[in-house]
Amino acid sequence: MRRLAAAIEGIGVLGPGLDSWLSTAAVLTGARAYEPARTILPAPSALPSAERRRAGRVIKLALAVAAEAVAQAGRPARSLPSVFASSGGDGDNCHEICTALTETERSISPTRFHNSVHNAAAGYWSIANGCTEGSVTLCAYDGSFAAGLLEALSQVAQSHAPVLLVGYDSDYPPPLQLHRRIPDAFGLSLLLAPVDSTRALATLHAGLSPQPPSRLAHPALEALRLDIPAARGLPLLERLAHGGAGVIALDYLDTVRLAVEIDA
Repeated sequence: MRRLAAAIEGIGVLGPGLDSWLSTAAVLTGARAYEPARTILPAPSALPSAERRRAGRVIKLALAVAAEAVAQAGRPARSLPSVFASSGGDGDNCHEICTALTETERSISPTRFHNSVHNAAAGYWSIANGCTEGSVTLCAYDGSFAAGLLEALSQVAQSHAPVLLVGYDSDYPPPLQLHRRIPDAFGLSLLLAPVDSTRALATLHAGLSPQPPSRLAHPALEALRLDIPAARGLPLLERLAHGGAGVIALDYLDTVRLAVEIDA
């Protein structure tokens, strides 16, 4: 596989004790102490009121990080193709549907039904921003963020146009939590563009590699990386926060990782 390249124009982050890219960068550089706390998910104010009431946790999470990355890049959201990547989608909604199926009437609400599809977050993003550009939603278990990054980079290479990447995962309620132990919600978004972008914060080159995945020295942040699939992108954020050139490897397949070289 040849290496794929893109410029990073915007970054969005939301997770336990991390409420924005600015605060996350401060934690990752050691400028601010990491203080674990439950993720606070903002109401998706860009959605019409009816859709806002129907939005679950993963939708609020995905829209929040996507909006931060797009705002930092200064591009109109309605003009951006997108890639959404999640290891499991909406666990809360799945739980409610399974619960409903145990009842005598086995009645599932239309809202539960249309939120059950894996691309629900992408659909709500398009509604919130009037975006009619193409969107891909994928799942690759714990390697979902790397798979999403590969897809977004491929689209940038093919189209020579910006692409929004949104990686997100949230916790499951019991009893599903016993089988998929994700402790909290975490989302990461990158606005990627061709390497000749004049808005670039950094440039990255990525390709497949057998090298082991990069780890974080901070124990609590490393635990976060391992516990939430979308947080497997934290080594990339750490490299970007420190600035300068460097290479990191992201979890992808069992024996294959995604090596990412950063040029500041």
